[in-house]
Amino acid sequence: MSTNDQLHRYLFENVAVRGQLVNVTETWREIVENHDYVEPVKTLLGELLVATSLLTATLKFDGDITVQLQGDGPLTLAVINGNNRQELRGVARVQEDAEIAPGSSLKEMVGNGYLVITISPEKGERYQGVVGLEADTLAGCLEDYFMRSEQLPTRLFIRTSDKGAAGILLQVLPAQESNLDDFNHLATLTETVKGEELIELPATDVLWRLYHQEEATVFDPTPVSFKCTCSRERCGEVLSTLPVEEVNEILEEDGEIDMNCDYCNSHYVFDAVDIAALRNAPTNNSDQVH
Repeated sequence: MSTNDQLHRYLFENVAVRGQLVNVTETWREIVENHDYVEPVKTLLGELLVATSLLTATLKFDGDITVQLQGDGPLTLAVINGNNRQELRGVARVQEDAEIAPGSSLKEMVGNGYLVITISPEKGERYQGVVGLEADTLAGCLEDYFMRSEQLPTRLFIRTSDKGAAGILLQVLPAQESNLDDFNHLATLTETVKGEELIELPATDVLWRLYHQEEATVFDPTPVSFKCTCSRERCGEVLSTLPVEEVNEILEEDGEIDMNCDYCNSHYVFDAVDIAALRNAPTNNSDQVH
């Protein structure tokens, strides 16, 4: 894991505003390296990755956040999932034979669509928020989400290039009095950050350049990494829930069952011997194939 892939939280001393700065360069590369995505799709996944990392950093509990774009355009789905440990994964799906031109915008790729944010605590109820793609950028759509769902003034600054992906989130602290003029002042300062600075410089250097005239406390960083939760065991559990006839039909036609993970592109192959072993394995699951 690269030492560049880190998330830094910071608080302003005299203003009720919090900030987060993240670099996800290596994690982004791991997510896209096993897929044949065109450049605009890679870029959008980088933006989604930055945004999801910044959102998961706002969690006050163990759990995860999924941020996904869905629509009727050539890009039907783009999704990133991350948890409170900053372990992230993602995937995109493009319509078969669809063409996405270089430099395509968010709306040109997704078409008529919406942004879905799903928050899933390990303990407690799941929450899902949906907003239309009314803004021209992903950052703008997410800012709309925060204003509608949480009524919290929030700004996101996302930068991507062929060298990496990084971003900053500024947000008024919930349940605290805050002067919007102070928030807007900090947002104006943050907006001046250049992509090469945010992606290539150490986070502490970037924060000093932006806020050296402000009083801010920067906390120890949290590492960010790519992690897929797929495994042969999990695939076996899925196969064990399928009807016997369906499994046998696939084996008769193909001689094996090849299960592919969309996130990391790993393949798990099961032949007739493997399936027999799954059926004979002891289990407490009444739905297992037998």
